[in-house]
Amino acid sequence: FQRPTWQVLMGRKDGRISLASEVAGNLPSSSANFTTLLDQFANKGLDIVDLATLSVLIMFTDFMPIRVRAHTIGVTHCALFSRRLYNFTGHGDADPSLNPDYAATLRTICPVPLNPNTTMDMDPDQSSLSFDGHYFKALNRKKGLFLSDAALLTDSNSAQIAQVLQNGPIFLARFAFSVKKMGGVGILSEGDGEVRQNCRVVNV
Repeated sequence: FQRPTWQVLMGRKDGRISLASEVAGNLPSSSANFTTLLDQFANKGLDIVDLATLSVLIMFTDFMPIRVRAHTIGVTHCALFSRRLYNFTGHGDADPSLNPDYAATLRTICPVPLNPNTTMDMDPDQSSLSFDGHYFKALNRKKGLFLSDAALLTDSNSAQIAQVLQNGPIFLARFAFSVKKMGGVGILSEGDGEVRQNCRVVNV
């Protein structure tokens, strides 16, 4: 199990209010295009390299509750990507940006009508328990599972970054840098938050 390490910045406070209505516009959709993804990241002070790197760890707004979906590890449900498999352009076809052999495999796993309990490994051709740069190798073979994955290849700069991040050590080092940077987004100032005694609930 490869894993990067980084020094976590201390002292970040928790908020006192959590509203589902504030999620929209702050977290991407699994069907987001490149421009939308880049804008959402830029609004948080994150750049195109952060976007490409952190694409392995994106939270989607498609379903509630919001869950972290690490695209290099774990599983997802068919409903999040089935649009790419069936009638994508209105002619009964799959998304042309998806590897056709991979699309055929996905259709056997996720036939219609969709079973809401059926899951699919996020990282094809690789252990779903391994955190590594294989996601980018799959992406460059047009095996990114979500539209938001494929979107990274629609921009020449992010596509070039995705090529570089196929190198495992480079990915792990860059991931540590970007995830630490992401940890500095939306810091609460003095008096605006609290250090919770129990992480699951606000202080009484």
